[in-house]
Amino acid sequence: MNIKFEKVNDIKELAGLASAIWHEYWTCLLSPEQIDYMVENFQSERAIKNQIENENYTYYFIIQNNEKAGYFGISDKGEYLFLSKLYIKKEFRHKGLGTKAFYKIKELADNKPIRLTVNKHNINSIKAYEKWGFKTIDAVVTDIGSGFVMDDYIMET
Repeated sequence: MNIKFEKVNDIKELAGLASAIWHEYWTCLLSPEQIDYMVENFQSERAIKNQIENENYTYYFIIQNNEKAGYFGISDKGEYLFLSKLYIKKEFRHKGLGTKAFYKIKELADNKPIRLTVNKHNINSIKAYEKWGFKTIDAVVTDIGSGFVMDDYIMET
């Protein structure tokens, strides 16, 4: 299995991949309206460009056998590395790509703790994060506008 990580330069391609994954993955946890809202506000070309230019984000494609299988987004917050996004296309899940991506993220963290937020009902992801050594340190409900909230755990390595 040939896996590599490539820093994202094509924001339009990333936004397309993000939209496809979000619309497939989140349907069991969020309404279609909230998925559309979150993609537009957090994973559209405009949102990603703003995150890179103003919020210290870096995005990486996860590539297996020359196919873009997913992506992750990180932001250096000084005392910790924030893992904002880690998403893998359906056909590539449960094949070890998430774990390999986590090791790459750990390398990029350069011995800093890694912190993330995860939907409280996203049980599979929570189990994976716990397997990778994350512990729940807090819980937060964040109003993201238009009547939507994110109901998350904060986890850290």
